[in-house]
Amino acid sequence: MKVLDPRQFAEGEPVTMAPAVAKLDGAVVGLLDNAKIGTAKFYDYVEEILKSRHGVREVVRRRKADSSRPAPEAIIGELSAADAVVSGIGD
Repeated sequence: MKVLDPRQFAEGEPVTMAPAVAKLDGAVVGLLDNAKIGTAKFYDYVEEILKSRHGVREVVRRRKADSSRPAPEAIIGELSAADAVVSGIGD
């Protein structure tokens, strides 16, 4: 019997996280919806919290065509103007 190891080794340089946003008050926040069933409703709630409790000035929402593909460059470009972006999933 031959046992295969399904793990992959990382390629390329490590990715680093962007620095945290100092404050949300007056910020523009992007929400990237992955097109799964529960995401839109969840983001409705997130948007309300961001605006009512954290003083977010504007929420920019974009939706991918489906969850299995990366977001198109046009959507990434639109969201790149935001101070922070949330990319999440929902089932």
